[in-house]
Amino acid sequence: MLVSRGARHVAIATCAALVLTIAACGKDTPAPQTTETAATPARLYGTDGNMINSFADEFKDKAGMLAGMKGTTPLTRLSEDFKARLKGLRPSLTDYSYAGETYDAMVISALAAQQAGSTAPDAIANQINSVTTGGTECETAKDCLALARDGADLQYRGVSLTRGGFTDVGEPSTASYATLHFGPSDRLDDSKTEYVGAGDESATTTKKPPAGGSDAKAEDLDPLKIGGLLPETGDLALAYPPMEAAAALAIKEINAAGGVFEKDVEWVPGDDGTNPDVAKETVAKHVKAKVSVIIGAGASSISRAVLPDVIKAGLVLFSPCNTDAGLSTFDDKGLYFRTAPSDILQGRALADVILRDGPHKITIVARNDSYGTGLQGNVKAELERAGFPADQIQTLVYEPPTPAAPDIDFAAGADQIRSSGPDGILVIGFGESAQIIKALDKVGVQIHH
Repeated sequence: MLVSRGARHVAIATCAALVLTIAACGKDTPAPQTTETAATPARLYGTDGNMINSFADEFKDKAGMLAGMKGTTPLTRLSEDFKARLKGLRPSLTDYSYAGETYDAMVISALAAQQAGSTAPDAIANQINSVTTGGTECETAKDCLALARDGADLQYRGVSLTRGGFTDVGEPSTASYATLHFGPSDRLDDSKTEYVGAGDESATTTKKPPAGGSDAKAEDLDPLKIGGLLPETGDLALAYPPMEAAAALAIKEINAAGGVFEKDVEWVPGDDGTNPDVAKETVAKHVKAKVSVIIGAGASSISRAVLPDVIKAGLVLFSPCNTDAGLSTFDDKGLYFRTAPSDILQGRALADVILRDGPHKITIVARNDSYGTGLQGNVKAELERAGFPADQIQTLVYEPPTPAAPDIDFAAGADQIRSSGPDGILVIGFGESAQIIKALDKVGVQIHH
């Protein structure tokens, strides 16, 4: 199991260190070994931004390029019922990344509003942590909304939030990760998917929120409006379909259960563009539309960019897929929440996946933003903690593409990687990761398939 990081990982890393030490320090070691190492095929590893079936569409001219690539993503073992409900709305759906987290963010927002008896964002924010901890456990929008209407204390356990509730800072205390593998057809091989739990339920908040409820009658309250700030376009657009499908399913099922304040919840879609300027324009539109909660953004760096605007407007920002560990300490005035776990947890899971293959030298390539460099640092720290030699870990960053310059020139970086001869390459990025992998192939880096 992935969670077994102890002796097995130390042993693997120690063996790697021993082999490298002998090669580097042995006086009689023949020089050709350096060339042999450089020619060793490198295994590809990915993360939640590229371990998606739709990522393979970037390699239609390079069939089989992704075969053997493996990586991690925050993912709960989804029930067949949940996947069928999603497919019922979006028959062409091929991925489920962050679908559970999006669905749960929507339902938790609705429950918090009902519990607060208000659509005021600050009142909703006060109840979000509360509806995930303590009280009567419930698992469906229908059952949980019924409890909330009766004024009962409840504990929502949904699709992704299955064990611990939220922490004091408004994020999951526990999480589930999946180890994913691309098969020969450049599609994820579900038969090889493994799941592992992470986190600690004891980190769940014990703080009691202000008393909810309102003297206002349901008919006098405005409908709850939830706005989208999801990556319809941009570098992360390949992850949009499952999140959009989950948001649509949540709205459908919340309203089928009577809605909030006996009114249908209104969904106001919006694009973050994986671009700060696009995202800020969308936030401004949501402010004018008087939404109470914004679901998004997709990329952690985009949430960082718009949070000042969201906080100034006094709205709730609730992301289903931000993983930047630094967001846990962002001064958000109690208005930022997420159903995705921190990258501190994903860094451990990724290091585990890499160490199981027993590599001797690792290169970690990351997009130069809070998500990329943050996760890069976490993985590096976890590898070193497991005993992997620090001098055998190479780190490179690249500037993310922009609408004006969508293509990345990674030729120099690819040459540098080829020269160093790693036998493991982790690419932390979004759709543009395809350009990194193609650049590696172009300069002759052998990929292990």
